[in-house]
Amino acid sequence: MTDELSPAERYAASRARAAEQATALAPFREMYDFELDPFQIEACKALESGKGVLVAAPTGSGKTIVGEFAVHLALTQGRKCFYTTPIKALSNQKYTDLVKRYGAGQVGLLTGDNSVNSDAPVVVMTTEVLRNMLYAGSQSLLGLGYVVMDEVHYLSDRFRGAVWEEVIIHLPESVTLVSLSATVSNAEEFGDWLDTVRGDTEVIVSEHRPVPLWQHVLAGRRMYDLFEEKSGRDGDQGGRREVNPDLVRLARMENSRPSFGRDKRRGRNMREADRERERRQRSRIWTPGRPEVIDRLDAEGLLPAITFIFSRAGCEAAVQQCLHAGLRLNDESARSQVRAIVEERTAGIPDEDLHVLGYFEWLEGLERGIAAHHAGMLPTFKEVVEELFVRGLVKAVFATETLALGINMPARSVVLEKLVKWNGEQHVDITPGEYTQLTGRAGRRGIDVEGHAVVLWQRTMDPAALAGLAGTRTYPLRSSFKPSYNMAVNLVSQFGRHRSRELLETSFAQFQADKAVVGISRQVQRNEEGLEGYRASMTCHLGDFDEYARLRRELKDRETELARQGAAQRRAAAAVALEKLRPGDVIHVPTGKFAGLALVLDPGLPAGRVGGHRGMEYHDGPRPLVLTAERQVKRLASIDFPVPVEPLDRMRIPKSFNPRSPQSRRDLASALRTKAGHHDVRRHRKERSPAADDTEISRLRAAIRAHPCHGCSDREDHARWGERYHRLLRDTRQLERRIEGRTNTIARTFDRICSLLSELGYLRGDEVTDEGRRLARLYGELDLLASECLREGVWEGLPPAELAACASALVYEARTADDALPPKLPTGRAKDALGEMVRIWGRLDALEEEHKINQAEGVGQREPDLGFAWAAYRWASGHGLDEVLREIDMPAGDFVRWTKQLIDVLGQIAAAAPEGTVARSARRAVDGLLRGVVAYSSVG
Repeated sequence: MTDELSPAERYAASRARAAEQATALAPFREMYDFELDPFQIEACKALESGKGVLVAAPTGSGKTIVGEFAVHLALTQGRKCFYTTPIKALSNQKYTDLVKRYGAGQVGLLTGDNSVNSDAPVVVMTTEVLRNMLYAGSQSLLGLGYVVMDEVHYLSDRFRGAVWEEVIIHLPESVTLVSLSATVSNAEEFGDWLDTVRGDTEVIVSEHRPVPLWQHVLAGRRMYDLFEEKSGRDGDQGGRREVNPDLVRLARMENSRPSFGRDKRRGRNMREADRERERRQRSRIWTPGRPEVIDRLDAEGLLPAITFIFSRAGCEAAVQQCLHAGLRLNDESARSQVRAIVEERTAGIPDEDLHVLGYFEWLEGLERGIAAHHAGMLPTFKEVVEELFVRGLVKAVFATETLALGINMPARSVVLEKLVKWNGEQHVDITPGEYTQLTGRAGRRGIDVEGHAVVLWQRTMDPAALAGLAGTRTYPLRSSFKPSYNMAVNLVSQFGRHRSRELLETSFAQFQADKAVVGISRQVQRNEEGLEGYRASMTCHLGDFDEYARLRRELKDRETELARQGAAQRRAAAAVALEKLRPGDVIHVPTGKFAGLALVLDPGLPAGRVGGHRGMEYHDGPRPLVLTAERQVKRLASIDFPVPVEPLDRMRIPKSFNPRSPQSRRDLASALRTKAGHHDVRRHRKERSPAADDTEISRLRAAIRAHPCHGCSDREDHARWGERYHRLLRDTRQLERRIEGRTNTIARTFDRICSLLSELGYLRGDEVTDEGRRLARLYGELDLLASECLREGVWEGLPPAELAACASALVYEARTADDALPPKLPTGRAKDALGEMVRIWGRLDALEEEHKINQAEGVGQREPDLGFAWAAYRWASGHGLDEVLREIDMPAGDFVRWTKQLIDVLGQIAAAAPEGTVARSARRAVDGLLRGVVAYSSVG
């Protein structure tokens, strides 16, 4: 065998190389100093052939390469490319990356509050910006060839996900769509929908992690592998994996130990430190503290690490704990570099703001290589942390889960403190998808040979459940699409109501609902075939057995209803009789285990009806405590009294009576038998059944006896088939109602919204009125409320700071409900205007209820939140940051974020309001807000 190729083979290979060199992919591959993965090459080739692509791959696998190839194609072809991301931080990061590659002249940035070179051939933007451009018919869309939707799985987000579907549906047909997603289990379903609405779309799914991930549990001083490989040792990529038996044994042993929550010697609660000390003494393992974890990872060479803590306060506390423990992860050289970078990036922050921002404590942590990262931080601070982490100058970051959403901050290790998080309403277990997203940060491509996910041991931990989280690599993509008021007027303006309805029926939400209906429809078809068979089996030669069976059912239903009414009446009468009982009454318990003579010790009346007695109270009816003639003290229930009970006699209960004393019970029971034993207790006579005198029952019985089928010898056989027919028919009708409920759900909601907008004068048939055109320029959760406030002149004549206070109610939403104190509000006209806004919302809320628009389903107007009004007013009035933050007790990062959203909505109000006092005041309010910490907080 020879290595030399034949002349024909060499010629064919040469032709193949020449053909490849002629593609746009060849020069693109040369721009990178590593070989592209097969899934990246496959996606790029599909893109170059003119197809749209959906790329679903794990975090850190390099799927953004495909998005960058779309940028390359656009520039090569002289067309435009829009690169969209879900959050501003990602937009800033991608903008920086593309500027490095193509130069500042070729790349622009558009976020809610920033515009940099927006006419460039390549523009990075948040998805909302592109949605707004589509509705406005922006000239920037001319020449658009490609749109990259990074993190497209965001369309599952219940608050913002609808924006992704709006963009996908409304993009011009000539635009090629590049969708980049985390690994989702229904990528093919999503691809089928894209194929339906966007044309030829290739789905490329990669399960391969470029850096293998090892899963561990850190318990006490030992790091346990979560899985035991049965064949081969190649990370999570090969071999049959089972839960580590050592970990299972450990969990079984630890979970069987008692919990040491109280010090029995002292009989009072122990301090946390004492409890932890005792737990460590009695147990070989414990949950390591945060400094201990970082120290251990450092010793094992597993830094840099990101520790996910589902609490902002927890992240800040973790940094302080590490500083107090004396942890130092940087040498003197690294400390100097950190200080130089930090001073350069924060040079624009006024000295007077540094203290209130916690700058010096933050810098101390950074110099030691330790930092927090969460949404409550100043954007500049977060960006510095990200930069230092990527440079290896910060080695331990304590972060909330927001860091996992696309920010390029890979680490060698990821630590999860707990597998439970607060979702805003309650503590819930994290999902397999969230676990995948969080641990996907572990393992830096081109740097680390392997990544490590470390879960800290917690008492009651179930290794099998953890393995289920770690082993479920994917999660389904579920649409959160819902029509809104702004969407409705924009759609009707462009397409009319009928065409808009058809467009909405092409949404992924309706696609998924219709797909679910397919299975139900098949079941209905099978049921209908079964009904035909049952109908044939119940056929009677003497007459219409279906009619006969209906009469029998009506009789049975009537008898059941009368029996139910009789039982309810008896229960009610029994409850009334029980409420009349008093301590010392001698009664006869009619049924049950304790039937017979009894003495009432406590009537056990319902809450609020104790009548002066100090007995226990029950919310489910009277529950008398009695002493039986057999010396038992029992709490009876209403079930023991199916009929009313009346006192037979009365006895005095001695003050010395102790129900726990056998002698006391014996003496009183003896006295009970002596006192009441002579009573002749007759069994309760059964009352005449209501059915005996019911005319409808008499009529039905007569009709049944007169029916021809009543005399059939096979009557009961036919009746059994008839009963099966009826049950299957009932089930089939329920399935049909489910189909009706799921079909056209989006369109029905759209119709209700249009009906409400028509009533308010925003729509007139297919025509959008002047008020509707104003609503079309207002985006956000409270778009209709803002439009109504403009129409009714609520904000007329307000100074800029007071208008800022009012507009803040349209954007702000407290992280947690706080009903302790009403929010502080500006006085004067602003307070009156805020009150009027709440009243208008109440009117809209009633209208929505009337039109069956359900806020619980994500449609409609939530109540305006006035919690940021005072802060907005004070900041717009020129007060200092220290003073404002101290008055509202809010982290600087949250303050900046809400202020930027407020600036955005004020810009919308200025654009939507007719030129006059409100528009001028809104523009001046923006100028008053865009200063200091808000202005210098970052480009995005």
